[in-house]
Amino acid sequence: MTPPPAAPAPNAAAQTEDFEFAALDQARHYRARLLREFGADLAGRVLEVGAGIGQMTAELRAHPGVREVVAVEPEARFCARLRARLPDQRVVCGTVAALGGDAAWDAVLSVNVLEHIADDAAELRAYRDLLAARRGALCLFVPARPEIYAPIDRDFGHFRRYTRPGLRARLEAAGFRITRLRYYNFAGYFAWWLNFCVLRRRRFDLAGVQFFDRAIFPWVHTLETRVLAPPFGQSLLAVARPDLP
Repeated sequence: MTPPPAAPAPNAAAQTEDFEFAALDQARHYRARLLREFGADLAGRVLEVGAGIGQMTAELRAHPGVREVVAVEPEARFCARLRARLPDQRVVCGTVAALGGDAAWDAVLSVNVLEHIADDAAELRAYRDLLAARRGALCLFVPARPEIYAPIDRDFGHFRRYTRPGLRARLEAAGFRITRLRYYNFAGYFAWWLNFCVLRRRRFDLAGVQFFDRAIFPWVHTLETRVLAPPFGQSLLAVARPDLP
């Protein structure tokens, strides 16, 4: 009997070497507020999936309530850079399958990862299995709105952008009970549409990222979290736990 073909590796469709790490390193307010959004759900023993070169990892380790962080990253060259950046950090170079029987997690953090994986349903089921023993939290962040899927999305190896109903259905089908699910970064939706759909740029502008992160995003985030949740946005944020009896 012929075995089924192996699933494509994460990032297999990517056409870029560094995923714009230099520009994204400037998004410090964005990262800090994103972790704050997950709050107390992000605590205890945390698995960070798709850690890249560790831009989020360093801040995650300082997040209140986090006791231990294990970083998983499929790209060997990024693992090397992460280890150089954080020499004392435990890094698993591979996918969540490389964890073997290590399935005692209080939280799984997956930020801009799921869209890189062809079989996202199987990935979500794997997260559910990792969290089941401790009834832990999946802290998930993905790009939103298919209508702003742009050439740069293809360059990054994104298979899709998500809608809120579509992500809800995927999480529930994977065995999760959703506690939070909302659009995120209303202003970023228009910035992405203009820069990458209309102007069809294929790179981030470092100065533009700095300006947006320092001058615009803090105000946008305050309005979204304290005044009115946006009806759509550049991304979707979800918190879900295994739906167990």
